[in-house]
Amino acid sequence: MDIRKVKKLIELLEESGIAEIEIHEGEESVRISRGGSGTPAQTIMSVPPVDSGVIAQKQISPTESKSDDYSNEGEVITAPMVGIFYTSPSPDQPPFANKGQSIKTGDVLCIIEAMKIMNQIESDVSGKLVRVLVENGDPVEYGQPLFVIDPS
Repeated sequence: MDIRKVKKLIELLEESGIAEIEIHEGEESVRISRGGSGTPAQTIMSVPPVDSGVIAQKQISPTESKSDDYSNEGEVITAPMVGIFYTSPSPDQPPFANKGQSIKTGDVLCIIEAMKIMNQIESDVSGKLVRVLVENGDPVEYGQPLFVIDPS
């Protein structure tokens, strides 16, 4: 299911008084629900203890810290969902986009796998791909910067 359709469903849900909606399209389905005004559900997770000798922490000084603001380099394309980032349609195929490549609006930049569904992420802007900020196979969060495209 296209992410734009999901966003439209969310907008419709917010505009109406409906608390929950479920849509099926062929083998794909999506269920969207609004949180009620009641008490939020509590989740309890059991986490195994960690041996402190196994984990080594690296202290980063302010001069070493890496800035996450790439807006001065161009347009930042962010993840529209949580999932696993893939640069190509399959491991044996070339990446959709490479650093330095000319990108057009609508070009597929990557795939984000969410709930066993492969979602193609398209460019919102035309220009030159300046940076790829995520490695193939990395998990990504909603709103996480993925690419920087210089529109000039």
